[in-house]
Amino acid sequence: MPYPKNHIFISLVVLLTAISCKQKPKELNNEFTGSASCIECHENFYKLWAPSYHAQAMMPINAEFMEEHQLPDSDPIDVEGHLFQVEFKDSTMVLHERDGNELVKTYDVIWAMGGHNVYTFLTPFEKGKLQNIPLAFDANRKEWFNYPMAGMRHFGGDMPDDEALPWKDDMFAFNTGCYSCHISQLNTNYDLATDSYHTTWKEPGINCETCHGPAGEHVRIFKALKEGEEADELGLISTKVFTQEQHVASCSPCHAKMNPITPSYMPGDKYFDNYNVTTLEDRDFYPDGRSLGENYTLTEWMMNACADNSELHCVTCHTSSGRDRNKDNPNQACLKCHNNRTEDLETHTGHPASAGLTCLSCHMPKREFVGRFLRSDHSFRPPMPEATIKFGSPNACNQCHKDKSPEWANRIVKARPNGNYQEETLKWAQLIKEARDMQWENVDKMFAYIRNPKTDDVVANSLIRLLNNYSDASKAGVLIDALNNESELVRSSAAYGLGGIFTDEVKAALLKACQDDIRLVRIQAANAILTFPQDEFTAEEQTIIAVAEREYVTSMTSRQDNWSNHYNLGLYHQNKGEATEALNSYETAARLYPPAVLPLINSSVLYSYVGNNEKAEENLKKVLEYEPKNEAANLNLGLLLAEQGRLDEAEKTLRTALEANPENQPVAAKNLSVIVAQCGDLAGAIKYAEMAFKARPDDPDYGYMLAFYRMQNEQKSEAIKMLKKIIADNPQYVMATSLLAKIYLGDGNEEMAKKLYEDALKIENISEQDKVALQQMINALLDNIGN
Repeated sequence: MPYPKNHIFISLVVLLTAISCKQKPKELNNEFTGSASCIECHENFYKLWAPSYHAQAMMPINAEFMEEHQLPDSDPIDVEGHLFQVEFKDSTMVLHERDGNELVKTYDVIWAMGGHNVYTFLTPFEKGKLQNIPLAFDANRKEWFNYPMAGMRHFGGDMPDDEALPWKDDMFAFNTGCYSCHISQLNTNYDLATDSYHTTWKEPGINCETCHGPAGEHVRIFKALKEGEEADELGLISTKVFTQEQHVASCSPCHAKMNPITPSYMPGDKYFDNYNVTTLEDRDFYPDGRSLGENYTLTEWMMNACADNSELHCVTCHTSSGRDRNKDNPNQACLKCHNNRTEDLETHTGHPASAGLTCLSCHMPKREFVGRFLRSDHSFRPPMPEATIKFGSPNACNQCHKDKSPEWANRIVKARPNGNYQEETLKWAQLIKEARDMQWENVDKMFAYIRNPKTDDVVANSLIRLLNNYSDASKAGVLIDALNNESELVRSSAAYGLGGIFTDEVKAALLKACQDDIRLVRIQAANAILTFPQDEFTAEEQTIIAVAEREYVTSMTSRQDNWSNHYNLGLYHQNKGEATEALNSYETAARLYPPAVLPLINSSVLYSYVGNNEKAEENLKKVLEYEPKNEAANLNLGLLLAEQGRLDEAEKTLRTALEANPENQPVAAKNLSVIVAQCGDLAGAIKYAEMAFKARPDDPDYGYMLAFYRMQNEQKSEAIKMLKKIIADNPQYVMATSLLAKIYLGDGNEEMAKKLYEDALKIENISEQDKVALQQMINALLDNIGN
C-alpha cells in the first residue's frame, strides 16, 4: 500500500502579521526609540500624526479617552442568549454579562481600537490573550451593536449565509488576529507548549518607526552633529526614495487579506518575499472582484488600471498617517492624467453639475462591509450594473439611486457611447463563478485567459487557484506556461497548482521555479516538487530543492500560534513519509483551534494508515461534533466503518456524505452500492452505482460496477451495452473484457468470448500481468472447447 500523500497548501487564513522588529545585519546596534523621540526635530509632523487614525489605532481606556470620545453606556444587547451591557464609570469601562437578571460576570475593558467607523474593545482573557468584547460602537450611527453577528456574510444565491462565530472564538483574539496593525514593535512571546502569550509592544497605534524602521541610530547621528554639519547617512529608512512598488508594499502588511511567509518584514522589502495574498478564489469577493467581505484593499488595488499605467501609489493620495490629501478637492488626484474629463463633466458622468458628483462617486464608492466597517473600492473601475444582475455584486449607480433597479441602471450604461465596457469583466467573472462551482465545461476558455498576457494578474491568479479543484492533468501545460508570467503572484500559484502532476516536464519546470527571484514562488515550487520521489533528482538538483524547502518550512514555523501553519507542516511531514511528525503537527493544529476540522480529517486518514483505527474514528467523530454534515468526515468514517464490517453504521454515514454532494460523490455512492448489494438490495445497488457512474463517466471502474450489478439483477442487455462502451473507451481495462466474455460463455458463444480475449491481447499498452491473465483465459477457453 503506497504511503498516503497530500499536496501541501499555504492556507489563506486572515491573520495580520507583526511589523518586523528584526534588523538587517548592518543595523544590529540600532533600536526602536518610540514616537516621542521624533518630537524634538519633527514637531509639526508629530502634531499631524498624533490625532490620526494610525496613531489612535489602539488607545488605552482612561480619563483622556473618555473625555475625547464621549461614548455612551449601552443598552443590554443579546449575544448568544446572554445580555451584555457596557458601562463607563469614572475613568474605567466594564462589560456586564447577564443570564436574564442574574449577573454572570463583569469584564474589565482596557483597550479601544479603531474609531474611524467602528470602535472595538479588548478585555484580558486567560493565557495572556486580549479578547474583543461582543459589543462594538458604530461611530456613524452612534449606537452599540452585536459585533460577532455583524460579521456574518450574506452570500446570496444558492450559498447559505455565514454563521456568526462565538465571541470567545480565537478569531476574535487580539493576539491572533488584529494586533500587529494596531500597535507598534510587537513581540508576541508566544509559548506553544502552554498556548499562552506574554505579548509586549513599544507603543499602541502605528508609529513613525513602523514605516521608517528603528530610529535609534538616526537619533544618535543627528544629536551628535555640530552646527552646520551634514550627516553622511540618515540612519533609518527614508520612504522618499521608495519606488511605486515599495510604497504599496509598505502599506500592504495591514491593508491586505494575506498571510505571512517570513518571521519579519521591513519597509522597502519586496512584498511577495514576505506575504501571500488572497484573490478571487475566495468567496469574500464577488466573481467580478468587488468585495463582499472585508478584504483590506490590496487585491482590489492590484486590479487598478490607473496604478498599472502610471506611478500612482498609496502615498499619492494619502499621507503617511493615513489622511486623504485631496479631501477638500476629491477630483484633484485624478486630474493629472484625466484633465480632459473635467472639460465636460456632465457628458462624462451623465449627471448635471448640480448633482455634486466627484470621480470617487462612480469610481471609488464607499460601502459598508461586515462588522459595519466602511471601505472605498480601490480598483477605480466604473459602475457595472450588469454584474449586479448576474452576480449580485454592488454598483455605484444603485448605491445612489436606491429606488431604481440594476436593470434600469444597465440600460442607461449601455446607451452611452462606450456602453460595452462591462463585457470583458462579465466574461471572466462568469468563468470565475463556474470554476468556484466546479463547472468545467468552459475550462478551455479559462486556460486561454490564463495564457493571455493581457489578462489582469488577479484574474489569472484566481483562475489558476480555482483549477486546483480541476483534477484533469491537461491543466499542466497552461500552468507550466504561467510559470513564465511577469506576475510573481501568478507564478507562485502556478507552481502550487502543479503539485501532484508527475511528469518530467512538470519536474523540470518546478526545479526552475525553486530558483525564482521571489520567495513566494520558491516556497510554492518546493511545496509542489516535494511530492515527487526525491531519488528522481540528482545531487545538484536536491541541493536546489533543499534551499527552497528550508524557506518553505520557515514559512510554516514563523507563526507558532497559527493553527493552519501546523496543519501545513503536518502535510509536509506526511508527504515525506514522516508519520509521527505529521500526526504531532496535526494534533497541535487541532489543539490550538478545535473548530478547525482539516487537521482532524487528515490525521484520521494517517491514523488509519498506521493501524490506529480507534484514534482515526475518534478524530472523525470530533469533526462531526462541529460539522455533522461534513462530506469528507462522513465519507472517511463510512469507509473506516465498512472496513471493520460495521455495515449499518457505515451505510448511515456514507448516506450523509452522499446527501452533502449528491451530484459529485462517486466514492460514497460506490461503497453504498456494495453495502446494499451485500444486504440483498440489488435495485439499491444499481441506483447507487448509477449515481457513481454519472459523477465519473470516464472512470471504467464505475461503469464496470454498474454493469456487474445490472447483470446480477438480470439486466443482461444493459450490462452488455455498458461493458461494450467501457471496452471501446478503455480497451486496456481487462476486467470489462473478462466479464463480457463470461456473459458470452454463459450464452454458449465461445467464439465471441475468444475474439474478445484475442483482441485484448493486441492492445499495445496492456500490462504484462494482464497479458498473462488473458492468455490463461484463452487457454482455459480452448481446453473447454476441446473437451
